[in-house]
This record gives sequence, C-alpha cells and structure tokens, in this order.
Amino acid sequence: MSGIIDDFKYAFAKRNNGLIQLIWINVIAYVVTLLLFIGLTVSLPKEQSSALFYTILSYVNLSPSLAVVLFRPWTLLSYAFLHDLNPIAHLLPNMLMLYWFGNIIQEFLGSKRLVSLYILGAIFGGLLAIALFNLIPFYQAALPSTTIIGASGSILAVVFAAATLVPDYSFFLFLIGPVRIKYIAFFLLLMSLASSIGSNAGGSIVHLGGALLGFVYIKQLQAGRDLGLPIEIVMNFFQNLFKPSKKPSIKVAYRPKETSYSSTAGNSQAGFPDEDEVDEILDKISRSGYESLTKEEKQKLFKASQK
Repeated sequence: MSGIIDDFKYAFAKRNNGLIQLIWINVIAYVVTLLLFIGLTVSLPKEQSSALFYTILSYVNLSPSLAVVLFRPWTLLSYAFLHDLNPIAHLLPNMLMLYWFGNIIQEFLGSKRLVSLYILGAIFGGLLAIALFNLIPFYQAALPSTTIIGASGSILAVVFAAATLVPDYSFFLFLIGPVRIKYIAFFLLLMSLASSIGSNAGGSIVHLGGALLGFVYIKQLQAGRDLGLPIEIVMNFFQNLFKPSKKPSIKVAYRPKETSYSSTAGNSQAGFPDEDEVDEILDKISRSGYESLTKEEKQKLFKASQK
C-alpha cells in the first residue's frame, strides 16, 4: 500500500504529468465512491442505504434539469471524474482510452493542454446535454429521472482532438491489426449517435458534445486560437497560490557575462520550421511511416500546420 501512495505522490510532484494525474483522480474518485457504497450498505437497511447513497451522489452527478444544475454548477465538471460501481464495464475502458489517446495529445501539445481539453470536453458535453434535454420534447419526459456520470465526454474530446491532429496515426488492435485513429473516432461517433435515443441518451449526448469540442479545439489551435487558455490561467493561479515561496538566505551578486548568439532561418519565424525541414519530415513519413518520427519532428510538423 505504501508503494501505491508513493506512486500517487510522485505523479503529482512530477511536472508536465497531466495524463497520469487525470487517471489518478478518476481512480481515487471511484475508490471513494465504492467505499461509500460499501460503508452505507453494511451499516444501514438496504432501502435507507441506497436512498442515502444516491442522495449524496446527486451533489456530484450531472442533472440536465436547469432547476438542479443552476444550484450545483460544479457538477458540470465533477460528473466527469465519476464512474459506475462496475470497474470493468466503465472505469477500465475509459482509462485505457484516456491513456492511449491522451499520450498523443500530451506528446504534441503538452500536459496543460491535455488537462484543458479534458475539462472543456466535460463542460461542453454537459452543456449540450442540458440544452437538448430542455429544448427537445423527445428528451423532456426523461428529464426528472436522468443523471449523468462518467469521463466518456472528456475522453471523446481527447479522442477526436487526436484524430483531428494526426488522423493517420495507427493503433494495433488485438485480432484486427493496425487501425488509423480517424476510423476509431468515426466508429465511436456512430456508437454515440445510435445510442442517443436509447436508455443512456444523456451520456451519449455528452459523448457527442465532447467529440465536437475536440474537433473544434484542434481546428482553432491550428488557426492560432487556444480555447483552453482560460483553463490554463485558472490552473496556473491555483498552482501559484499553493506553491511554497522560497526566499534565499544568501544573496549573491554577479556581473552578467556578455553573450552573443545567432538565429537560424527556422528560428526567425517565431520558432516555426522552415520549408526544407518540413519537406524532410514529410519524406521520412513517406519512407518509414508516421510512427518513425521523433518527438521533436512531430512537434515541428504540428507547428508547421499552424502557419
């Protein structure tokens, strides 16, 4: 157990580790929910324990009812870290998807943008569900009894962001072989559309909202507009708020040395690679495939797409 605690501490002490931190938060939220359910079940009669359990969860689950969500606005985010009690059916597949596709986003765009994308996917997916359940008569009958939990909306945002950014990136699927992620994203979109009129309509609408957000996020980023910037500002504020201030006990005075440097043609355009570098990267893709690129080459290719 101490080893798990050490891993947890290391995950949050390490910089630029947003992917693992998101997974840890989801797992911890599941464990807390499970322990709450077990504690209430063994200490109260079945009817009372069940009623109390779902009453407590109603303060963190997302309800599409305006009368509820207006007084519990935090549920637009908290629901995206909760899962059903069956971990094999809900938590495990979500965390695997987050790990696979989140690695792509973190590698290309960085840890903070991955976290911003996860949060934006949750909020936009939740807002879309609230809007449709209140505006479309088909969904209004189920409005009082519908609650939404799960990270799937946020994960679909990450999936579609990755598929928009590098559509030909391939995963090797068991019994199938290599599959480009744009087809995986398309299949997940079809599944969400098909179930948007079923018993889990609320969850499926959140999926669709997350998918749309992921696509728009990358398109806007390529156009030079970062939709996640407000989220990053808030995260930086809280990080600086709780960051311990270190005051040096000894002051050291020194004279700075004069330095000279020269800039290359690639650096002259705000860090964008020049055409020769891009051509070399594209030639390498044609020869050996996208997976043969180094992390630096992938980042250069992404920067070139923003010009």
